[in-house]
Amino acid sequence: MDQNLNPDAVTLTKTLCGRLAAAQFGDLTPAAVREARRGVLDWIGCALAGSGHPTIAKLLDVLQETSGRPQATVLGRKLRLGLRDAPLANGQMGHVLDFDDTHMGGVVLHASSPVLAALFALAERSPASGADLMLAYAVGFEAGVRTGWAAPGHHKGGWHLTGTLGSIAAGVAGGKLLKLDRQRLTYAMGIAATQAAGMQQNRGTMCKSFHAGKAAANGVLAALLAERGFDSTQEIVEGRKGFSRIFSDVAAPEQLNADLDGGWLIETNGHKPYACGVVLHPLIDAVIAIRNRDRIDPATVSEISLRVHPFVLSITDVVNPTTGLQSKFSTLHSAAVALTDGAAGIAQYSDAKATDPLVAALRAKVKAVADDNLRKDEAYAAIVTGEARHEAHIAHASGTADNPMSDAAIEAKFLANATPAIGAERARRACDLVWSLEKQADMRELIALVA
Repeated sequence: MDQNLNPDAVTLTKTLCGRLAAAQFGDLTPAAVREARRGVLDWIGCALAGSGHPTIAKLLDVLQETSGRPQATVLGRKLRLGLRDAPLANGQMGHVLDFDDTHMGGVVLHASSPVLAALFALAERSPASGADLMLAYAVGFEAGVRTGWAAPGHHKGGWHLTGTLGSIAAGVAGGKLLKLDRQRLTYAMGIAATQAAGMQQNRGTMCKSFHAGKAAANGVLAALLAERGFDSTQEIVEGRKGFSRIFSDVAAPEQLNADLDGGWLIETNGHKPYACGVVLHPLIDAVIAIRNRDRIDPATVSEISLRVHPFVLSITDVVNPTTGLQSKFSTLHSAAVALTDGAAGIAQYSDAKATDPLVAALRAKVKAVADDNLRKDEAYAAIVTGEARHEAHIAHASGTADNPMSDAAIEAKFLANATPAIGAERARRACDLVWSLEKQADMRELIALVA
């Protein structure tokens, strides 16, 4: 019998889904529980900070025209939309500032915007506890990253992983929250994967964060269809025309289940101190370190030289950004604002900053070269002023798994992001609730706080 039809088939995809379907909250390590809390808090803050972005206003104008009956909350907007439209909006809000989490364990993936946007919507459809949501979050994380491992040439092919792997992560997470069994969770993964899309060509445009929203909506649809027995292949990753073969020039389907007993991948998630592409963070750290240590006056600078991983130059090659969204993918802009402002937050990647004459003048003084010997989270910077040369080396960028943000830093970031959208009192209450999320009986209490 065809593996796609045989309910007793043993496939790599079904093996993973069997493990994930059987997982209980008690199976999560303390580190995984902690990272789930941190991830939820960080993502809510990013979504609230993004809720007022002009991109979101355009999206919501259309969704309010086309959406079905209001069933789920749009964060920070006092608005409810359909069960697929709210996660589309929340997913895009979470990613629009490029301030959301990034896993760099062999796959560069922003998992939280697709996964949590999907889970928040489904948690309003039927009651879900904080522990249920945290487990589903960790499960979706596994599915997304592991599928990326199975398709190692996926990013090189021009796909935006947050759109493609994000769909899979959201679908499996949603299925887990709905408590689907092994068979139906396998279907959910297949339904999500067949919707996977998102092209890197759209980097620097409104479409880049749209990918995260679409992934969330895809995941909700996949989970709800699978719940009703809507089927899919049982070999969506490893099949002859499965994900690892058609989305990648190199197929490694055996990696889907590699080291399944080695802990939870969410444990090694990273969080962003800067509102831009994560590969820019080590060079930003290096420039800020020099600026603060040696009190550099930008007016005296003749050159800023950078040595970075080749991956940096391949995806952050915007030379003269004219919008804030474009500037998030400019090595030159990031070095310039790090020097002028000693920061790389939301304000440093605004339309106004992208066209600031002082920043533009400094961008012209930045020279970046690739070094194959560096890690993706490592960089060297040198700033020349007169006869002096000021240097810094960053071994691991701040916010990465090897140099993580502290809980206090995550909280401070959340409060700064959330307070303008929902006020200081509600932001504080939401923060306190998330730090004890596994004890919360119904996620709708938190969702109401951040509505």
